[in-house]
Amino acid sequence: MSGESTGIPRITSLENGVTVITDAMPHLATASLGIWAGVGARDERPDEHGISHLLEHMAFKGTRRRSARAIAEEIEAVGGDINAATSVEHTSYNARVLAEDVPLALDVLADILTEPAFDPEELEREHNVIVQEIGAALDTPDDLVFDLFQERAFPNQPIGRSILGTPSTVRSFGADRLRTYLGRNYRAPKLIVSAAGAVEHDQVVAEAGRLLGGIAGDDKPAPLPGRYEGGTEIGGGRELEQAHLLIGLEGVSYRDPAIHALQVFTNVLGGGMSSRLFQEVREARGLCYAVYSFHWGYADTGLFGVYAGTDGGDVGELVDVVIDQIEETVEGMSAVELARSKAQAKVGLLAALESSGARADQLARQMLAFGRPIPLEEIVAKLEAVTLEDAKAAGRSLIARGRPTFTALGPGKPLESAARIAERLKAA
Repeated sequence: MSGESTGIPRITSLENGVTVITDAMPHLATASLGIWAGVGARDERPDEHGISHLLEHMAFKGTRRRSARAIAEEIEAVGGDINAATSVEHTSYNARVLAEDVPLALDVLADILTEPAFDPEELEREHNVIVQEIGAALDTPDDLVFDLFQERAFPNQPIGRSILGTPSTVRSFGADRLRTYLGRNYRAPKLIVSAAGAVEHDQVVAEAGRLLGGIAGDDKPAPLPGRYEGGTEIGGGRELEQAHLLIGLEGVSYRDPAIHALQVFTNVLGGGMSSRLFQEVREARGLCYAVYSFHWGYADTGLFGVYAGTDGGDVGELVDVVIDQIEETVEGMSAVELARSKAQAKVGLLAALESSGARADQLARQMLAFGRPIPLEEIVAKLEAVTLEDAKAAGRSLIARGRPTFTALGPGKPLESAARIAERLKAA
């Protein structure tokens, strides 16, 4: 069964500041809903590295009313599923159920945030689970290189640290530390109840008011501002079949007026099989299997990057070609490439309107970032307004900010040589 968003969400603010936003998708029989908190890894203090992620894990490990097993069984007994995720700036707790089970799902989600048990035995088990997760990440070079990239771009600050934490920090968190962090950061103004699909707004508002009305109504502490620095980090000590590398530059906040122009530039450079990087680096030269560019926007900063995995003997040529393509895209982007990039962006936006889960997530993130849902027409208009010169200017500004970030895993000497080539991106 397929559904289509009405595109006109309804919003209600509870007395304590919790926001409820819904978008009915009339032809769906299921609903996706959740509680999104404007809290993530960058809100952690120096001695709290990894606590956001641990708190998310402990969400399903029992409350005063429900055991860990009961949480899973209650949702799955009605055919639903439940999950959670932690990022740099957000944490989400979400479920998908049939329309008639929306109250149950909200009750479970609210219960895990307002009445967590933090049972010592469950906590110790979850310490071990996350330590295993950290170990798995360390054994996955194409994941680890991204952690190195974030840390090198934003060194010695929360926004640059791995979301997972370290084994020692994770094992140091007991129930009292978790409750302190929860109470300090999970405050009503930064909590969004978002639902899409087979939902009735008034019902969700009533349930949210009953379940979340007691959460403190003042705001959480502001996170430390992000300070991009850049630099080089080459990881060694292991034999790898491939070299994994990232080349980056300081991006922009998602609130920056240039964000749409930079996204268009990024997509033309390395956003798909027709992109310049894919065509030149992989198709024309055969230097790698995977290569793409991306831009991560945060509340006060951003990070642009290019990822590639290649043979150790090809890294020097690959980095040289990547930098050439960045510079050539700035000066040589065509009207055809501009139109293609805009079309790709619009398809991505429309796809979110066709999935209840993606739509609920989109609405929650927009509320946390901008304080309002952004109409599709407004986003499309801003994309359409990006001119060829706007996109080129966004690329020029990217390069002008200089201070490249280069991180890599693989054979040492070739990567050290590639790092020196990446210095070409330094501002004059």
